[in-house]
Amino acid sequence: MIELSHIEKRFGDAVILKDISLSFPEGSVSALVGPSGGGKSTLLRCINLLEQPTAGSVRIGAESVDFEPGRKAPWQSIQKVRSQTGMVFQNFQLFPHRTAIENVMEGLLVVQKWSREKARARAMELLTKVGMEHKADAWPANLSGGQQQRVAIARALAPSPKVLLCDEPTSALDPELSAEVVDVLGTLAREGTTMVMATHDLRLASQVANLVVFLEAGQVVEIGSAEQVFRNPVHERTRQFVSSINAAQTFSA
Repeated sequence: MIELSHIEKRFGDAVILKDISLSFPEGSVSALVGPSGGGKSTLLRCINLLEQPTAGSVRIGAESVDFEPGRKAPWQSIQKVRSQTGMVFQNFQLFPHRTAIENVMEGLLVVQKWSREKARARAMELLTKVGMEHKADAWPANLSGGQQQRVAIARALAPSPKVLLCDEPTSALDPELSAEVVDVLGTLAREGTTMVMATHDLRLASQVANLVVFLEAGQVVEIGSAEQVFRNPVHERTRQFVSSINAAQTFSA
């Protein structure tokens, strides 16, 4: 269970997130959608505290952190929350000097202090899960974008996080390669992996997510099932956004 209570995020005088309270149940897949600059990625990064909220509280499972303006949250509490999340970034961020399997092993060896044999077995298990076992010894430069993102997903899953966070996981990929990533995330969703993703890809959101949150100007405009938000939105602004994105994705395809 993820609980965000009255989250506010400011950069100087600019208010990026305004009093956001949301709950994401364990085993659910949630998509944050909305226009660029609406706060999707910032909210996602506030969940794992890569961005620390100015005010509000973040809870994942039994661990929580409270934030107040002008007061630093305890580092130990931040680490306890952050350690329960895995992050998949838009641009993969694989280590170029490590092979695919070494990228997946790295955190297990350096952070978790696993033995090399145990880490390699776990990494191969995850590469198999994402369909990349045949590229275990390949360098990132020799992998397609879709293959790199699948390795990145395996790396994020390596320490068995409670929550997988995905920041625009398909936006750097063409439609054919993004389909590979959608398939992998769909499989994880069916297996009960708790996921929250920020995305412009409505195909990904509609196929994988069971909860959709539409954000604009740092506020929640609408929240509901993928079916409701994409097919029968309550708010006119949501309807306009969905229509514009559908048109753009149809044209680009």
